[in-house]
Amino acid sequence: MTKLSIGKMARLNQVTVQTLRYYEKIGLMVPDLVDGETGYRYYHINQCARLDMIQYMKCLGMSLESIKHHFDQRDIQEFSVMLEDHKTWIHKKIEELATMKAAAQQYQENIGRYVNAPENGEIQLEQMRERRIFSYDAGVNFYESGMDTWEYMIRGLKNQVTIAHLPMVKFCNVGSILRKNNLADRKYYSTEIFIFVDEPNETTEILPGGTYLTVHCDDFYREKEFGNQLLDYARVHGYEVIGDYICEVVVELPIFEEERKLFIKLQVPVKRP
Repeated sequence: MTKLSIGKMARLNQVTVQTLRYYEKIGLMVPDLVDGETGYRYYHINQCARLDMIQYMKCLGMSLESIKHHFDQRDIQEFSVMLEDHKTWIHKKIEELATMKAAAQQYQENIGRYVNAPENGEIQLEQMRERRIFSYDAGVNFYESGMDTWEYMIRGLKNQVTIAHLPMVKFCNVGSILRKNNLADRKYYSTEIFIFVDEPNETTEILPGGTYLTVHCDDFYREKEFGNQLLDYARVHGYEVIGDYICEVVVELPIFEEERKLFIKLQVPVKRP
């Protein structure tokens, strides 16, 4: 009962024969006996303890390379230090997963906003919370070009997000800014795009909370038309524009065509004079 074939060893420990062969190949756990004539491999029942430890350490998320290194060291103190370092790694992964979960939740909520949004062109007055953004100035006015320029700007923003070590999953929510001075002259000139972020730092900007005139649009090329409708509404109803114009991409619709299909929400902060 102490000598087990590779098949029996695998079944007893709920692993595959291929796994045991790989462990032997990398020197992590070798058979107790190899028959010189047949090449058959046999394991001792006591080797199950080593296999248990390998499986336990894998459950902690450790690599086989790391497991083998610490087995070879045979140093319990170093093993304890390694576990402390690994706890730090696990904590970082928990934070990353929490960010992923929040991003998935945000995207799901954005889909709900799309499904329940007012009709195109229906202007609403909304109270909006303070938001934080990370912006990138591409140095080119995408209003003069179109979607192709927007795509190049998105590449630049992604590169800056990587440099700033921000979560890439935040790309479920992007937008552009038209500064107030251009907005006052109805000059559609914008070189800045952004993502919404949670983490405050020196690279982020705050979009003030307050009263906004908003309108939804499902056509990238009609943004200026709807933007002008917002400004006309503000003038006719006696609202003063007090800040920058925001174009938020609420959701990107499934791509069945060559171009990106965007559902956007235009937002202008206002107040009564």
